[in-house]
Amino acid sequence: MAQSTCELIWIHQLLSEIGLDSSLPMKLWCDNQAAIHIASNPVLHERTKHIEFDCHFIREKIQQNLISTNHVKTGEQLADFFTKALSGPRIDYICNKMGMINIYAPS
Repeated sequence: MAQSTCELIWIHQLLSEIGLDSSLPMKLWCDNQAAIHIASNPVLHERTKHIEFDCHFIREKIQQNLISTNHVKTGEQLADFFTKALSGPRIDYICNKMGMINIYAPS
């Protein structure tokens, strides 16, 4: 989430430098509800004392209203296509969601 937050901030700055307005807060989607809760909640609990600088960075950007965290179901996570070995039906589902077509399919 921290890396994605950095990328979102970079894209926002790039768009503002070339004169395009981008809506704030930018949406950061994550399939880990615990990570979203820890990043959004300013109160630290005993079980979250081990968190690193990344969590504080994300929390700061949420408080500055630059990003907002949203949950996406694991089954709807399109990034799985790039990060995991998937079976045929799952690949077809994700390709369809991304609007990709099979140019070799019979017409």
